[in-house]
Amino acid sequence: MTLPAPQDRFPRTLPRLALAVMLASTYAVANAEDNDANGHGEERADASVTGDEVLSDYHSEEATLRVTRLVSGLEHPWSMAWLPDGRMLVTERPGNLYLIDDDEVTALGNLPEIDTDEDQLTAPEGGNQGGLLDVSVHPEYDDNGWIYFTYSSPGDDDGITSDDDYGTATALARAQIDEEGGELTDVETLYAQSPRTEPGRHYGSRILLPGDGSVLFSIGDRGLRSPSQDLTDPAGSMIRLLEDGGAHPDNPFVEMPPGNLRPEIYSFGHRNKQGLAIQPDSGELWAIDHGPSGGDLLYRLEAGANYGWPQVAFGSDYSTGEFIGIGQEAPSVTPPAHWWEDSMAPSGMAFYTGDDITEWQGNLFVGSLYRAQLHRLVLDGDSVAHEEVLLDEELGRIRDVRQGPDGMLYVLTDESDGGLYRLSPAD
Repeated sequence: MTLPAPQDRFPRTLPRLALAVMLASTYAVANAEDNDANGHGEERADASVTGDEVLSDYHSEEATLRVTRLVSGLEHPWSMAWLPDGRMLVTERPGNLYLIDDDEVTALGNLPEIDTDEDQLTAPEGGNQGGLLDVSVHPEYDDNGWIYFTYSSPGDDDGITSDDDYGTATALARAQIDEEGGELTDVETLYAQSPRTEPGRHYGSRILLPGDGSVLFSIGDRGLRSPSQDLTDPAGSMIRLLEDGGAHPDNPFVEMPPGNLRPEIYSFGHRNKQGLAIQPDSGELWAIDHGPSGGDLLYRLEAGANYGWPQVAFGSDYSTGEFIGIGQEAPSVTPPAHWWEDSMAPSGMAFYTGDDITEWQGNLFVGSLYRAQLHRLVLDGDSVAHEEVLLDEELGRIRDVRQGPDGMLYVLTDESDGGLYRLSPAD
């Protein structure tokens, strides 16, 4: 059984459906255990690609859906992307990048060194959150062959904020794929956060390639809070570079005194952004941010804007229960378009532009880790006019949400036995 044929520029069929065991959702971020890439150009034995309809006639407000598990056996998958011929790339936090081609799952070798060491980095709020994170395909891939990915990069640095002389960085790299060798080639690390810090959490880190010669990606506050308001430190910021590296010359702090402001910063005052998307009609950038205990945020992303963290926050401290910051607004702080009082731990987001469910067109879909849900948001300008919760604890912790080249929605579940799922109309 095969998936529906993608659109004309994606002539290859996507993976066939699979049988897997779904695990219950938990809030704690599971620790990564393996930093090796499961071989170089070898077919992966654990992940399987076949066909399993896990939900049929699932009723939502606007449509009746079928949910199909396409790939099972993924270890804490984090992101997915499609090559122009319809094959898929999927990342796993333990440091694995897979190329999915029909019924084969191949581990691509020659990744840079990736830090997922639980012994070196143990965060009090759930262990090491690092690893191989987002992946994105250049919009002109057929011409240049570039893929981009983010990861937690290990190393020592003079700016370490701990006593043990060790830290990590959110890093952005690009590479090309050697089809015959089954590995990455021309691997370039375009950017690595400096100073490197510990603990090992709040790396961000979604990538956006608008197609205008720039690349944007997020770096979380790394669990330290204060760097988010420090324009000499890239943590807690949205970073905007040229596609081949270096700060974009049109960034808001390139020419501003004093001269030590980071020219790569596009916006700041963020906590841990794990969702980033372009609104199709307006071309505006939208992002989501993890709050502390409560206070997750959705906002329109603007150059030079300060989103307030940690002085302005909508949630409380995990350990003390006390509200963080000075309140929910302050001068020169850009307010969110929407916020959630109760934690949902948002990760992954996509605007729906498909033709199969016309009532969804223009809606924004956001994954939830904590509540194991998919949220459908109807936007009215800069506000949320309506919200529907889908797949409530049906699949697991939803880490990523994308629209595929066939116009369907796809989600990844962040579990030790995670999966790739497709949502399609039931009739």
